[in-house]
Amino acid sequence: QVHLMESGGDSVQAGGSLRLSCVVSGAPLGRLCLGWFRQAPGKKREGVATLETAGKRANYAYSVQGRFAISHGVGENTLYLQMDNLKPEDTAVYMCAAHEIYCASPRDPRDEEYDYWGQGTQVTVSS
Repeated sequence: QVHLMESGGDSVQAGGSLRLSCVVSGAPLGRLCLGWFRQAPGKKREGVATLETAGKRANYAYSVQGRFAISHGVGENTLYLQMDNLKPEDTAVYMCAAHEIYCASPRDPRDEEYDYWGQGTQVTVSS
């Protein structure tokens, strides 16, 4: 059983930065396909960023390209999301997801077929 625990959410002003972490337990990152998603109040969940299992290539939603960066620390078994130049429309609950499959390339962020999901961490951006 894979367990995901997010942290790092906070309230920041527009233009600020945050780094989200997702600690993965129950399986090594080398066996997982990983991604970050978010859900704002009253809106559907949307994919933000995905990472290939090897951790070198990523895919991003158009709305966050050039501002967000997904990465992982294999030694820490942790997935990260660096978020810079935050905007009020980035306000949402951010959650990580894991699929027990080796991804030779990063998945489309619109693909939500993942085996495991974290509870999420709140990010609030004020103008």
